[in-house]
Amino acid sequence: MIDSTSARRDGSTPVPSATAPSPSAIRAERRQLIESIRALRRLLDKRPAFEVSDQQRLNREARDRNRAEAVHGKALQRIHERQARQEASLNQQLNGLDGKRESQKTRALAVLRRESIERTLSRTYLTSSEVNGIGKGLIRDLAAHGIRTAADFQRVTWEKAPNGKGGDVLYIHRIKGGKVHINGIGQHRGRPLLEWRQSVLARAEARAPPRQLPPDERHRIAEIIDAERVRLRKELAEAPRAADKARKEATQLQTEALSRLTTAEEEASRLAAVRRAEFDAMAEKLLDLQAQLSAHMDTYGDIGRRLRRAQRRALRLIPQAPPLSGIPSRGTAGDAPVQVSLTKVTDRTSVAHPAPGTRAHPAWLVPILYFTLTTVVGVGELGDNTASLSLMITSRLVAFAATAELLRLWVPRIRWRTASPMPSGTGWQTSGVFLGLTAAGMFADEHSDVFRAACVVSVLAGLCLLAGTGLRIGKDTTTSP
Repeated sequence: MIDSTSARRDGSTPVPSATAPSPSAIRAERRQLIESIRALRRLLDKRPAFEVSDQQRLNREARDRNRAEAVHGKALQRIHERQARQEASLNQQLNGLDGKRESQKTRALAVLRRESIERTLSRTYLTSSEVNGIGKGLIRDLAAHGIRTAADFQRVTWEKAPNGKGGDVLYIHRIKGGKVHINGIGQHRGRPLLEWRQSVLARAEARAPPRQLPPDERHRIAEIIDAERVRLRKELAEAPRAADKARKEATQLQTEALSRLTTAEEEASRLAAVRRAEFDAMAEKLLDLQAQLSAHMDTYGDIGRRLRRAQRRALRLIPQAPPLSGIPSRGTAGDAPVQVSLTKVTDRTSVAHPAPGTRAHPAWLVPILYFTLTTVVGVGELGDNTASLSLMITSRLVAFAATAELLRLWVPRIRWRTASPMPSGTGWQTSGVFLGLTAAGMFADEHSDVFRAACVVSVLAGLCLLAGTGLRIGKDTTTSP
């Protein structure tokens, strides 16, 4: 008979057999602890995604604030530009009022003189005594066609007859439009008719009012200009007040937008803090369950091979990592905070909005296209030249490698989010590869004596490659931590 109170292998004293639970109850309790730990681990596995999402929220909030500030700045800039344009236009109009007054006087005087001349012409009737060769019969014919005074016609011309026969005839052009031909008025009578009108017009211009406006007309124009000046000065004085009002409205809109953002940020931060506290509580409970599992294992020992792996997985340590900037995290046990390891660690205050860098220049497409073409056609194979097999293969491989390297460096650097200049020394290396391929083609040329030039080009290619490689290595050394 075995004594139930005998010592175990590890030196611990077992529970008396009268009160010790059965092996099945021990295994059931052990499995329950392991399943509880598994469930908590599955819940805690969601914390990294939550932390990344919360960091994205912080970045998004910072971008929204930057966008609101940018919109406010653009609004103020537009208000300032509009005010400057308005004030410049009003000042220009004010400075031009004197010239405008003189031009209005000139136009008014011209109108008065034209009206006086037209009245004189309309009162001068065409009579047989005024024009040589035109009798009363032709006077009646002209009156029948609406030509009674010097104001009824303006000129005479020679044109083809209405029926197309008889050659050219004389037409009299009326002021109101249209032209007429009077039988019996030809060249000998048309010229005196036109000279009569010109003489009447000259006498009317000579007898027109003097080249100065009457006092009442000058006073009327001066009143119009003064009223225009008062209106422009009033608008000029109103422009700063309107701009200040627009600035206040823009500032109020920005304040309201920032207030909405702040309210949303506070609510999101509160929910995130609640969720983070839940994760911290889960981590504390997980540590308690692990402690219970360890105590259970110390008390009852190993209960079977099937649970050994599950026990080891359940007793794994909780991952430890530095906290995310701007995201608080509460400790779980002692000085060991429960945090997650994330690759994207940003600071809301230092990196509020990711700004794009300087994009790589589009001119890098030229060497890329050249090396692509060289990959297809090789070097030293144009015309009657026949390159060796080794040169054909080597040149294509070098051109292909250069094309792939340039594409690898250039394509990410032209994108907005990953924009940056090409690495230092890339241009020297590209020039070196270009000169090297050129020298290889010159060496393969059998029809011209370019050996010395090919040697010089090859030396330059080597120097360019060395310089570019040195710059690349030096840059990598200075930027490495």
